[in-house]
Amino acid sequence: MEGKVKANGRALLPIIVFLVIFLGSGFVSGDFNSMPAIVGFLIALLVAFIQDRKHDFHEKIHVVAQGVGDDNIITMCLIFLVAGGFSGAVTAAGGVESTVNLGLSILPSSVAVAGLFVIGCFISISMGTSMGTIAALAPIAVGISEKTGFGMPICIGAVVCGAMFGDNLSMISDTTIAAVKTQGCEMKDKFKENFFIVLPAAVITIILFVILTRNGSFQLSGDLSYNIWRVLPYLVVLVGALIGFNVFLVLLAGIILSLVVGIATGSILPADMFRVIAQGADGSGGIMGMYDITVISMVVACIVSLVKEMGGIQFILEFIKKRIKGKKGGELGIAFLSLLVDMCTANNTVAIVMAGPIAKEISDEFEISPKRSASLLDMFTSVGQGLIPYGAQLLSAASLTQLTPYQIIPYCFYPILMAVSGLVFILFVKNRKPTKSGLSA
Repeated sequence: MEGKVKANGRALLPIIVFLVIFLGSGFVSGDFNSMPAIVGFLIALLVAFIQDRKHDFHEKIHVVAQGVGDDNIITMCLIFLVAGGFSGAVTAAGGVESTVNLGLSILPSSVAVAGLFVIGCFISISMGTSMGTIAALAPIAVGISEKTGFGMPICIGAVVCGAMFGDNLSMISDTTIAAVKTQGCEMKDKFKENFFIVLPAAVITIILFVILTRNGSFQLSGDLSYNIWRVLPYLVVLVGALIGFNVFLVLLAGIILSLVVGIATGSILPADMFRVIAQGADGSGGIMGMYDITVISMVVACIVSLVKEMGGIQFILEFIKKRIKGKKGGELGIAFLSLLVDMCTANNTVAIVMAGPIAKEISDEFEISPKRSASLLDMFTSVGQGLIPYGAQLLSAASLTQLTPYQIIPYCFYPILMAVSGLVFILFVKNRKPTKSGLSA
């Protein structure tokens, strides 16, 4: 099992089987959640085991064990769990509600819809989840639509745009964690690189929403009370991660601070503090809410290990190398790969876990810096996730507002502009030669 592996296109069969089963069940049933991703991946893993005839069973187990035991995979899975614990604790402490109300309290009525986007950006980058952001802001979008007369699609479109901003950038987002760990770069470096790439897209999105809704006004009513202490854990995690503190320590500090704030304000009973870390406020979040993606990451690592051993990864690399030249070509290859895999899996975190090892090989081959490849990987999976009508984000937004995804997509300006901004940076902004740096934890 040593030496360079010969390229073999047939080794990609397990991945093809997964895509056929996953997409096929979605199209046949009309519900892309009908096939749990973990089941599809387990079937693909079985196919990989059967297909690999060069090694006996014990050798195959050794190959997959090495894949799962990779430092980046283990670190990524542990961060998933700790990030889930922080999300559960801070939500139970009332951080989401206070953050939303704080943003709405300072929101000028003349930029209501653009303000929804900005608030969505802040909440998603603080919470690390696009789904949570949509769930928190969708009712507010409905209210603003009713008060201003603006169409529901543009209001909820602003929410989806804001949700995808943070999903791509947040320090505790599973997509960011997966991108950083598969590419081997510092989280703060990826954030800085990624932020300046997407900043033009965010600014133009704000301008578009302001122009389209410039003649509207509204007055918010109802309880918009907030407690600044409940917002503090988000700020501590965000600032700590940006400064470069160890991500485990930052998240643990966020968990402890969330528990202290929750108990002090009466949002969390002392007897429930460990439960909210494990299960969240509603029993389905917290650490338990990260179980699926953690197990999926491990199973995908097994599949990729066998596919790589059989020559599938080498086949993709040689296929791309024949069609692209230099760093710009390599970056375009990573962008296209990321977008394609997300469109097939309808889950940007799963897409990053799948495409990450291939993107790493491409970045090494063409001397693309890890922070750049991580940014492209995260960005273009988010582009796909924010635009595909069968993705969880648009399906959730539609179900919460009685719309269809196709009504919302025309107002998903940010994912489209993020793709344009990414392509501009690939084509016109030079990429410095990567330097060795330690992995962030």
